[in-house]
Amino acid sequence: MSYNVPESLNSLLPYNDKLENRQLNEIELLVIHCTELPDIKTARIYGEKVHYSSGTGNSGHYYISKKGELFQWVELDRVAHHVKDFNRNSIGVELDNLGRFPNWHKTTHQYLHDSYPKEQISALIQLILKLQKKLPNLKFIAGHEELDTRLMPSENSPDIYIRRKMDPGYLFPWDEVLKNINLEKYK
Repeated sequence: MSYNVPESLNSLLPYNDKLENRQLNEIELLVIHCTELPDIKTARIYGEKVHYSSGTGNSGHYYISKKGELFQWVELDRVAHHVKDFNRNSIGVELDNLGRFPNWHKTTHQYLHDSYPKEQISALIQLILKLQKKLPNLKFIAGHEELDTRLMPSENSPDIYIRRKMDPGYLFPWDEVLKNINLEKYK
């Protein structure tokens, strides 16, 4: 089965050069995310949105489709906005996954039900192995949910607080990934 990838998915985000520079030896943490969107094309649209006065937005460095296609949208020597308080020393890897879409912040939809295909996990493992060779100080791996534990009022019941971030979620195959790479879980 062939899949035609739009050219925009194979290019850096328009604001890549506006993101803060860093040295590659500063990177010690890899953060796993899920897009919580219907597909990789929608993730690109969200990634291109500008949210800051610097002319930049929120994005991971890499995105992996359900079919295992890898896209780099931010250069490694740039600080991407993907996880509060951990951006400077980390790489963000976004996996195409519905997550809680489309009711992210409603009390009735606080579970992740979309599994991660083996092609996607295989591509993730291969990416991590390549990054380990390229980045001498890369030592740790974490899920977004482990680093951003903030709560927020739910949309449908503001008196009930929910997790802002739950990705990559309980369906993410941590055991499989960890046995194939040489990174420690971040504590």
